[in-house]
Amino acid sequence: MKTKIKTNSAEVQGEGDYEAAKQYGDSVKDFVSTGKVQKAIKTAKPISTEDEIAMDKAEKIGRSKSKGEDPSSPMSPKRKA
Repeated sequence: MKTKIKTNSAEVQGEGDYEAAKQYGDSVKDFVSTGKVQKAIKTAKPISTEDEIAMDKAEKIGRSKSKGEDPSSPMSPKRKA
């Protein structure tokens, strides 16, 4: 016998917190639409040596799995804004 789970946003928490997910998604869309993403990327700096090491390692891992830049991507440095 299956139990029906209520999906009232006041009762759903954790990864099922739909209201928080919507708020986060909306705030990300708002930030992206401001056109400040490239500036934020360029000015982002690690707050510690450990962060810098972790960021460099993550970038190397990501680049090693990359098939190259997608020129049609809005984040591509080859694309003219």
